[in-house]
Order: sequence, then structure tokens, then C-alpha cells
Amino acid sequence: MRRRDFLLTAGAGLAGFGTYAHWLEPFWIEVSRLDLAIPQLPHSLDGRSLLHLSDLHIGPVRNSYLERVWRTGTALAPDIVMYTGDWVTLKHIRQIDKLEAHLPQVPRGRMLTLSVLGNHDYGVRWRDMAMANAVMDRLGAADIRVLRNEAMDVDGLFVAGIEDYWSPFARPEQALASWRRGTPSLVLNHNPDGMDDRARWNGYDGWVLSGHTHGGQCRSPFLPPPLLPVRNRRYTSGEVAVGDGRRVYISRGVGFNVQVRVNVRPEMTLFTLRRA
Repeated sequence: MRRRDFLLTAGAGLAGFGTYAHWLEPFWIEVSRLDLAIPQLPHSLDGRSLLHLSDLHIGPVRNSYLERVWRTGTALAPDIVMYTGDWVTLKHIRQIDKLEAHLPQVPRGRMLTLSVLGNHDYGVRWRDMAMANAVMDRLGAADIRVLRNEAMDVDGLFVAGIEDYWSPFARPEQALASWRRGTPSLVLNHNPDGMDDRARWNGYDGWVLSGHTHGGQCRSPFLPPPLLPVRNRRYTSGEVAVGDGRRVYISRGVGFNVQVRVNVRPEMTLFTLRRA
């Protein structure tokens, strides 16, 4: 092959790859379907569906894509919906209005809808309480309960939500103060790195749902993900056994900060709750 032909072919290939990575995969939502086995799960919840979404990033992510995500999630008719934060993107307080416009359309559970906040929901430097309160207020007005270092009972299932680990407000010991070993339970915690602060988790040994990483957004067979905002590189995506009884499912997320994904499709996860 002549040098000119090679360069033209290589250029066309790179252009095609760039188009795919920037314009196609970031908007190719996947519905992952998995069982979530919880010891001593109440019989009333056995077989119920739980839809998990994370890292929506309303604002920079195009509305038409988000609206398609909402329709897809709603069509699954989940019994419970749980969001693990990053509804908006850090410094743009004006995105609160965009959040409010989307909330009537987001998937809701037939039984209930819960959320925690992610680092972006706390604004600049992850410590803007006015921003966090504004996000929480809009969610609450839309009948989405936000758990902030607190727990609640869901038909016999202990559910706790922890404030974001990068913010100065995370208090896992407070959220899990009433948890007792042997209790069927589930924790919402945006940033999986927070689980490594083990002493503050009150001996908790159950399931955790997280997000934050976007799955690294780009994955090569030979190299680590270039965009992985966690210290513990094990916390990329999917199910991870922490080693002390806790297991975490890390969502690849719906949205993005940088509009690129390669081998890391955005996802929502439809769990079927099972009594273990």
C-alpha cells in the first residue's frame, strides 16, 4: 500500500473511531439485568424489581438522550427506583432549573423512589450546602426521598443513604447507627472509595449500590481506564467483593463529564430482589 493510501485509510479509521466514541457510545444506553440476593430479605420483597440509575449529569448531557433514558426506565415498570447521585454537574447552579424540568419524566418506583447525592450535587469543591439543599428540595418536591446520613425501613428492608465521600458531610457511622447484624439491608453510597473507611461503617456486611466512576468511560484490554476518579482502582464498575462481607455494585452511569465512551456503555441496572 502506498504511503498516501495508508494515511488516507488510517485517517478515515481514526475519524470513524472518534465519531463512535464521541457521538454514538455515550448515548447507547444498556439495561443490565441482574439478581440481587439479600440474606433474610422479607418475603414481600422477594421477586420485586429495583431499578438503579446513577450519574445523570443533567445540564451538559443532551436533553433528547436523557428523555430517551427516562422512557426506557419507566417502561421497565420497576417496583423500586434508587438513584446514587450526580443529578447535575458541579458549578452550574442554573442547572437546578434543568433538573426541575426533567424531574416529571424520570423513572419512579411503584412502591417508592429514593436517592442520595453525588459530589457534583454539592457544587464547587463539593461543599456548597446551598446547592445540595436546592437539589434535595427539587427531588423532594418530585416525591423522590433523599437519604442524607440516615436510614429507613422499606417493608422490612433496612435502607441507608450516605452523603458523598468527597464532601465534608459523609457520616456512614450516623447512617448505619441503627443497623444490626443479620438485618436485611442495602446502602446507597455515591463514591465507592468511601467503603475503604471501614471503621466508620459499624460492621456493616451487606450490599452497597454506588456510581461515581462512569466505569472509567474508556476501557482498553491492555491499559487501565484513563478517567477513574477513585483511589482504589478495583472500584471501576460492576460487582466487587470488598472482602469484609460487603459487596458493591458500581454503575457505569447514565451521563458523563467528558463526552466520550469506549467499551463502557452507559447503563441502568434492573435488579430482581431475591431472598438469599
